[in-house]
Amino acid sequence: MKILELNIIEYQDAWDIQKQLFKQAIENKSNNLLNENTLIFCEHPPVYTLGKSGDETNFLMTKEMLGAEIFRIERGGDVTFHGLGQLVGYPIFDLETLNLGIKDFVFKIEQMIINTVAHFGLKAERDDKNAGVWLDVGKKNQRKIAALGFKISKKISMHGFALNINTDLSWFSKVVPCGLVGLGVTSLEKELGAKQNFESVKEILLKEFKKEFGL
Repeated sequence: MKILELNIIEYQDAWDIQKQLFKQAIENKSNNLLNENTLIFCEHPPVYTLGKSGDETNFLMTKEMLGAEIFRIERGGDVTFHGLGQLVGYPIFDLETLNLGIKDFVFKIEQMIINTVAHFGLKAERDDKNAGVWLDVGKKNQRKIAALGFKISKKISMHGFALNINTDLSWFSKVVPCGLVGLGVTSLEKELGAKQNFESVKEILLKEFKKEFGL
């Protein structure tokens, strides 16, 4: 697996890199060439993205009032926010090289995040009804700590996951996150009451990623 560190990068630029890697992987596959799986790590300046079937009414104000660009993209899911202090991971993976189906792939991504936040004494869970990784599932204060959304074609994945580490959560109040009314959003910083070392969290997540995928 190749790790591509993009650091802080505009959403469009990272999206272009993803599309290029995705296209190359599809071409390699059609020519029976082996794909090298790539995991992109980055942070984005404030931006909102909307999945292919996302509902624009989940933006609670005009684009001008939002104060950030909006991109409609190829992944599943509804509206989400990316911003500084949020660790974004884009696995451009050939699932066949890992002998994984789509459900198993998504399950492993969720588990990797669950295992990562457990290092900080937090019990994260899946919600059978809603994508992502959550705290206090089924309770009144259920809140999402990580969002997931993928495009998978010919068993090649793009887009990915976003873990809120030190994210400014006020940006989420301008939208209905993931189109889910009444469910909150949180971060490691909010749960632990102090800013976290971003690079340390990334190191833990990478270790858990490699462990979960047997890399």
